[in-house]
Amino acid sequence: MSIYRNAVWFVKGLQEYTKSGYEAAAKRFAPADLDVNLSGRSFIITGANSGIGKSAAQEIAMRGGTVHMVCRNQGRAEAARVEIVTWSKNENVHVHIVDMSSARQVWEFAQSFSQNNVVHVLINNAGCMVNQRELTEEGLEKNFATNTLGTYILTTALIPALKKAEDPRVITVSSGGMLTQKLNVDDLQFEKGTFDGTTAYAQNKRQQVVLTERWASQHKEIHFSSMHPGWADTPAVQSSMPSFHAKMQSRLRTEAMGADTVVWLAASAAAIKHPSGLFFQDRTPVATHLPLALSRSTPQEEEKLLAALEEFALKFKP
Repeated sequence: MSIYRNAVWFVKGLQEYTKSGYEAAAKRFAPADLDVNLSGRSFIITGANSGIGKSAAQEIAMRGGTVHMVCRNQGRAEAARVEIVTWSKNENVHVHIVDMSSARQVWEFAQSFSQNNVVHVLINNAGCMVNQRELTEEGLEKNFATNTLGTYILTTALIPALKKAEDPRVITVSSGGMLTQKLNVDDLQFEKGTFDGTTAYAQNKRQQVVLTERWASQHKEIHFSSMHPGWADTPAVQSSMPSFHAKMQSRLRTEAMGADTVVWLAASAAAIKHPSGLFFQDRTPVATHLPLALSRSTPQEEEKLLAALEEFALKFKP
């Protein structure tokens, strides 16, 4: 079944996830959707110093939004901030140094931020694809710690603050790669069998989609969405998937193309006309499973995922 899923997904990707796929989709975009003034609204963007996160931060800052960049590396974050401020002419861009693979750091940031700031929109963009199994200082597999547990802790810890804001939203940057995966709650840290970083990443991205659906059903006051940015030419793709990047480089989307739906979900009035909890590609809700792929999980499996994440989260809560 995994061979079938991978084959169908790759064909779909060549048609839809490339630069030409974006250009075809963009013909139906309404330009006025992003003709918005975001002054007075506060946006947290993880992984905002490069790639899709940085591009989204630029677009939001240009429209007057206050941007809180959550980044791991101080030097790269400050350099990116200077670029964003220069480009947008908006000084309301702030850097917060947090390693999203550290559960304790994520907790501490979320608690401190909630006490001192307002948040209208959370954009869960930070992610990693480590191709050799690696443990964090807290003993967690690094892909899982960053992509799934870090996203879970940050989102759930900020939900009370989001509920106090007007028109609160949470956008999680997932990946179409999750279509190749069925939720596996019995090996969250990839301890069994041969480790494969691409599979781990895709599994984490499936987990993010499940979390988005669950949060949407639990917290009706907040608009949740997940999305696929397409195959974009970002530093992360270059470093984590060098072979794929080399073969596909001429067909990859720009960072701005990858960020377009993130910004649209975060800023437009049109986005929240859609139900909460959906998965988007090029400003359109799309299916979360391939045809005949047998990738759907049971409610019991999804509950098991949430229970495991909550147990991990509480273990590291300060």
